[in-house]
Amino acid sequence: MADPLIHSPIARDTVVDTLVARLRADVLAERYAPGTLLPPERELAAGYGVTRTSLKHALVRLVEAGLLETRHGVGTRVRDYRRTAGPDLLPFLVTLDGPSWLVEIFAARREIGSLIAARAAEQAGDADRARLLALRDEIAAAPGGDPAQLAEAEVHRALAAASGNRVYELLVNSLLRAYDDVRHLFAAPFADPAAAARRITPLVEAVLAGNPTAASAYADAYYLCTERLMLGGDSDHHDARDDDRQGTADR
Repeated sequence: MADPLIHSPIARDTVVDTLVARLRADVLAERYAPGTLLPPERELAAGYGVTRTSLKHALVRLVEAGLLETRHGVGTRVRDYRRTAGPDLLPFLVTLDGPSWLVEIFAARREIGSLIAARAAEQAGDADRARLLALRDEIAAAPGGDPAQLAEAEVHRALAAASGNRVYELLVNSLLRAYDDVRHLFAAPFADPAAAARRITPLVEAVLAGNPTAASAYADAYYLCTERLMLGGDSDHHDARDDDRQGTADR
């Protein structure tokens, strides 16, 4: 029997993954300010307790992510991620500073979601409509919590697909992935699957009816309602803005 105190060496890929995560966090936290050069590789590798080979692999991945740029004879410079990175960086930003980023993610979720819903109402085909209805029913039939929440996420992917715009699909993926690791913190709207299905039904029906104005209004109201629930608010009381949206949708 092998000695339990003797472990196999850590795979290089594991070291690189860990190093990428640490470097990325330090860059995003501006431990290394945008526009500045990182310390020389030998010094940087020693500071993180890794080999220069592992460091080089990690730097390549952060260059590909748009966080760094390397120039021969100059060194590795920190880039301004707000100018060079894409939405795939959002999950890491949420991990680093969740509250401030989530406010903006929820705003983008509502605004982009309303646009997507309107476009889906205009473009949805029979297969799209059937998919939306099936997902609405899947939410209603799901056990409370994660299964209902995952089914609801698929509704948003289905709406983006129905819009006919592949960029919308990628944006929805990025927004959903932004808080996927902490989605258990936002499970309140899905504790009662039947209620969750009722909340999303007006949006689904507006898309099925081919009414972009109603779809946009109901999407906006839906996102506001679920956002309040996610953040601990009371969705059973609508403010005047919700009433205005409902009236717009009904016209």
